[in-house]
Amino acid sequence: MLREKILQRKNGLLFYGLTPPKLHTESERLSAIAQKQMERLSGIAIDGLILYDIQDETARIDTPRPFPYMPTLPPETYSEQYLGALDVPKIIYKSVGKYSPEEFRQWLMNHEANIDCTVFVGSPSQSHQPALPLSEAYRIRQQLRSSMVLGGVAIPERHVTKQDEHQRMFDKIDNGCSFFVTQCVYNLDNAKNVLSEYYYACRDKQQLPVPVVFTLTPCGSLKTLDFMKWLGIEIPVWLNNELKHSEDILKNSIDACRKIAIELMEFSAPKGIPIGFNIESVAVRKDEIEASIELLKDLRRLM
Repeated sequence: MLREKILQRKNGLLFYGLTPPKLHTESERLSAIAQKQMERLSGIAIDGLILYDIQDETARIDTPRPFPYMPTLPPETYSEQYLGALDVPKIIYKSVGKYSPEEFRQWLMNHEANIDCTVFVGSPSQSHQPALPLSEAYRIRQQLRSSMVLGGVAIPERHVTKQDEHQRMFDKIDNGCSFFVTQCVYNLDNAKNVLSEYYYACRDKQQLPVPVVFTLTPCGSLKTLDFMKWLGIEIPVWLNNELKHSEDILKNSIDACRKIAIELMEFSAPKGIPIGFNIESVAVRKDEIEASIELLKDLRRLM
């Protein structure tokens, strides 16, 4: 089971990430979407399905969002009502800032029995004061002694400017996090820098590292490329140029993701750092979604 693999710090976790459909999608359409998603994933040995809780991040950046923000169905609702037939552990993301402390406490109690793993997500912008800070969400979970396995978000790009992402990871571990999922990685050096800092800090503390799951995302169009950069995904200049001027941007991005995965596995293996991968598609175009499934299959074979 996923819970045991995480708590035993197993290497090689493989996740697939999905954003639930738009909030006001008709029930019949929701069932059809879920059925198609389950068909795509059938027969692939994944350890868990991540269901995101999307936030409006327009306050984080002045640049207009390439795709309009639209609220989505709560991930736990989509999981319970539409994806129950998919016999795969679900990892429920939860944007905690939109809740009051009491609302969040109630949410945890209501879902204690039916959510095995969750990832708490804080405010996307320091300028926005959330109703519930991430630190308070951690405190409430500890007070309730929740049995949900808790994960945290790690952002390699943040380490470039602040140089403290590994310390943030330790703070989250101290608050109960047993694994990490990163923002999408296209800059290999950023990912290796965080992994290296994390590893040597673990060694200094005589502490075993918890699993770090790196997110990889295919890119099939210039608009998707713009959206990825808007989301804060750092793409090296040379790779950005290769993708922009490519005759087959989707193939080139898949090749880049595969190379990144191989290098991260080769970097982490001799150090004994348990890593894994989470594959997603940030676009809703059919070719990009299908490419993400092919990448998922590739990584299953590689791992």
